[in-house]
Amino acid sequence: MFSAHNPRAANAYQRINVETSMHTIDQHQLVALLYEGALGAIATARGAMARGDVATKCNAVSKAVRIIEEGLSTALDPVDGGELAQNLGALYDYCVRRLILANARNDDAMMEEVMRLIEPIALGWNEIKKNNNGAAPAAATASGQPVLVEA
Repeated sequence: MFSAHNPRAANAYQRINVETSMHTIDQHQLVALLYEGALGAIATARGAMARGDVATKCNAVSKAVRIIEEGLSTALDPVDGGELAQNLGALYDYCVRRLILANARNDDAMMEEVMRLIEPIALGWNEIKKNNNGAAPAAATASGQPVLVEA
């Protein structure tokens, strides 16, 4: 009647948990999760490539690309963000192109390059919250952090 492990039930629970979290999460946390998700997906792709697991590699690269294109890029405010938002947009575009090429060529160095580009931005983004005592930023700071679209 009941199995010890039901992947469909676990996936449904995870989706519900994510959807519920989305309603209670602030914009700053959402961007932090996007960075974490992109970096995690790239790490998964690199591991799968090392094991020769083509399907997992392709799925992980696809996930990272979607996070960057549909999450991080769309969170930029090109009007109020000015040059910073433009620079981040160009960086995200570059990262997407490199990930696609890395996937096609099975090039771990390209994937590592993208991780090296995104990690410092993610770390800086997380520091904003700490330095502002929990206040999510609405615009770029003097230190050049990412810009959010206020919803």
